[in-house]
Amino acid sequence: MRFTVLIPARMASTRLPGKPLADIAGLPMVVRVARQAARSSAGQTVVAADDAEIVAACEAHQVRAILTRRDHANGSDRLAEACALLGLQGDAVVVNVQGDEPLIDPALIDAVAGTLLSQPDCVVGTAAHTIDDPHDLANPNVVKVVCDAAGRALYFSRAPIPWWRDGSAAGAPAIGDIAPLRHIGIYAYRAGFLRRFPTLAVSPLEQVESLEQLRVLWHGERIAVHLSTTAAAIGVDTPEDLERVRRIVAGSR
Repeated sequence: MRFTVLIPARMASTRLPGKPLADIAGLPMVVRVARQAARSSAGQTVVAADDAEIVAACEAHQVRAILTRRDHANGSDRLAEACALLGLQGDAVVVNVQGDEPLIDPALIDAVAGTLLSQPDCVVGTAAHTIDDPHDLANPNVVKVVCDAAGRALYFSRAPIPWWRDGSAAGAPAIGDIAPLRHIGIYAYRAGFLRRFPTLAVSPLEQVESLEQLRVLWHGERIAVHLSTTAAAIGVDTPEDLERVRRIVAGSR
C-alpha cells in the first residue's frame, strides 16, 4: 500500500491563534501530528503550511514541510496546491490528516487509504463509527453519514439520519435496527480529483449543511467509507481541548 499523508497547517485560528505551534510536552502540535502520521504505512508525510514559521518548526524536528499560499479558502485547496508542488500523479492516493489531531491513530490512516485503494470507482475515502447515544444522533455538531450496500456514502448530514419513523416518538430521534454512523473527519483522495476539486461549483447542499464533502456527491462522484470499530481520538479546537491533550500525552510518558 503506497500513499502520501498531507497535513494542512495554518496560523490563523479564531479560537486558538498559532495552533500548529502550540506546545505539547515540548513539541509543536503539528510536529506531533506528523510523527503520529509517520507511524502509518505512508510513503511520505508532508506538512502543507501557510507560514514560514511553521515550516521552520517542522524542519527543526526533521519533519518535511512545504510552504503554500495563505489565501486558500479551505484545506482542500491547500492540499491541491501541495499535490502540484510535490508532483504527485493523478492516481496517487493522498490522505488528509488535520493539523490539530496529535493523537490520531496511525491504523485509522492506513484503513482509510486502504478503503479508497480497494474501491477504484471512488475518488474519496473517509471513515465513520457507530453511534450508540441518541443525544449524539440529535446533535447537529455530530455529522452523520448513511451508506449503500457497498459502503459508499449516500449522504452526509447534521440531521439525525437515518430517521427511525416508528420508534422516534414525539420527534425525538431514537436508534433503531440500523445503527446510525458518525462521520470521522479524515479523508483520502486520488490526487487527480483533489486538484480538480477546487474547480467544482459549490453545491447548494454543501451551503445548507456547511459540509464540504457534499460537493463531491453533488457532482456525481463516490466516497468510500471505512467503518471503524472505535471513535476517533480527540482533536484540538479550543484551549480546553489543548489542555486535555496535554494531560493525555503527559500521562502516557
